[in-house]
Amino acid sequence: MTIDSFNFAGKKAIIRVDFNVPLNEEGKITDDTRIRGALPTLKKILADGGSVIIMSHMGKPKKNPDMKYSLGQIVDAVSEKLGVKVQFAPDCMKADEAAAALKPGEALLLENLRFYAEEEGKPRGEFATDEEKAAAKAALKPKQKEFAKHLASYADCYVNDAFGTAHRKHASTAIIADYFDADHKMLGYLMEKEVKAVDNVLSNIKRPFTAIMGGSKVSTKIGIIENLMNKVDNLILCGGMTYTFAKAQGGKIGNSICEDDKLDLALDIIKQAKEKGVNLVLGTDCVIADAFSNDAHTQVCPANDIPDGWEGLDAGPETQKAFAEAIKDAKTILWNGPAGVFEFDNFTAGSRAIAEAIAEATKNGAFSLIGGGDSVACINKFGMADQVSYISTGGGALLEAIEGKVLPGIAAIKGE
Repeated sequence: MTIDSFNFAGKKAIIRVDFNVPLNEEGKITDDTRIRGALPTLKKILADGGSVIIMSHMGKPKKNPDMKYSLGQIVDAVSEKLGVKVQFAPDCMKADEAAAALKPGEALLLENLRFYAEEEGKPRGEFATDEEKAAAKAALKPKQKEFAKHLASYADCYVNDAFGTAHRKHASTAIIADYFDADHKMLGYLMEKEVKAVDNVLSNIKRPFTAIMGGSKVSTKIGIIENLMNKVDNLILCGGMTYTFAKAQGGKIGNSICEDDKLDLALDIIKQAKEKGVNLVLGTDCVIADAFSNDAHTQVCPANDIPDGWEGLDAGPETQKAFAEAIKDAKTILWNGPAGVFEFDNFTAGSRAIAEAIAEATKNGAFSLIGGGDSVACINKFGMADQVSYISTGGGALLEAIEGKVLPGIAAIKGE
């Protein structure tokens, strides 16, 4: 079933969206890309004369509830964007009455699904042994199904429009689909677009293919890096992971972020790139600061010779040139993760150099795919969203799809 061929008149639809949006200290949204991305699906259902029950996670809460991650903070913003006053259910498991009372054209937002451990199916707390943890996880499995069944009971049909969590087999992204027949579950417009964008890259890689991986940790990107190594011509590794690579090669990195237990892994990645003939681009210089602050004193120095008491917060001018060189002639580009602490205005130059090079390559016919919350926030901050081919709302999901993995959230709808 496709969303276009389904008539939602008189139906209650429960929609999994990805409203895990970044908030500032006042609880205000700093980037609403994900909310805007879900609007076509929500508006289609309301225009048909259906009602919407919107569900999402936010952050990684460790308890129920943790108000720092409450979706109550975004109700007004969602109402404003949707053009309908959105009601709020302060407990996603106690929304039976609110859901039952919904009239055609009305909207209800459920509280953060991850306030319940059942959503992810991951037990919380400390465990003395792996066996204890495994036993707790097994005990949670039937509860996860009950959780999904309860959410399903609110609605007549299910729409998954949360590409950002499509790679997770969570209650609301995959298991809930079991409680709807094939004619009453479907992908939303955003999901359909995301799947098509990934297909564009995978089925027709135009070379050179340049991938840019940023972020603070090598460990969170290792699977992706190793897979991309078999696909790309150029691989740029930037952001905080720069300093793990610098230290691994015997460099001095001062107070810079570093994964000391991943130094061997960094060396192995360098070796793999050589063996596979991949042009691996790492930072050679960086902008350092004497504090983690926008107002800190700064200087430029080699990425492998940072003085004590200083830390690398952005790519330096020589590195920016090397990045641009590896991007400008590319015909397929994937960007996930910034080159520096772009949230601070004084440390945006590295990420901006990447964005500008991608925009130039796109203008010259490249297909550019930007994914992951921080990269999207970057491109929006620089006002360059209209100068790239496609902006994905998914980070991990996009990268796993690029790897060619089957995403549970999509398989549950398509019956794969």
